[in-house]
Amino acid sequence: MDQRVATTPSLTMKRRLKAAPAAVYRAWTDPQLLMRWFGPENVSTHEVKVDARIGGGFRVVMLEYTGERHEVSGTYSDVVENERLVFSWSWITTPERVSRVTVTFKPDGDGTILTLLHEQFFDEQAVKGHSHGWMGSLDKLEALFA
Repeated sequence: MDQRVATTPSLTMKRRLKAAPAAVYRAWTDPQLLMRWFGPENVSTHEVKVDARIGGGFRVVMLEYTGERHEVSGTYSDVVENERLVFSWSWITTPERVSRVTVTFKPDGDGTILTLLHEQFFDEQAVKGHSHGWMGSLDKLEALFA
């Protein structure tokens, strides 16, 4: 009998940010702050809705500079203020491909170690695209606190 367990691709990113966990958490849960940094360098964020509570949801609409529109949404399954957010992740164009994001905020002196785990991707191509998107987003988040 084959005992192998099917696994799905994932990615993990860490950043040290020059802000307390409460400030970094707020950047993920306050729509006005999220709008300032969410999305890679080739997009601007135009609409953000956040209801950061278990069972609450989020929705982000981004526009590429080419005019292409992207919309992602999800539901929070775990929310621990200033410590952790866990939410589903689904693009409007591929609603059947639901993945999961876990973001943790750990104090580190006068800053925060942010760890982002995005898992349950459909395939390696999805990992590649999301890796680019998250890297650009986290660059902007880091600049927000520079």
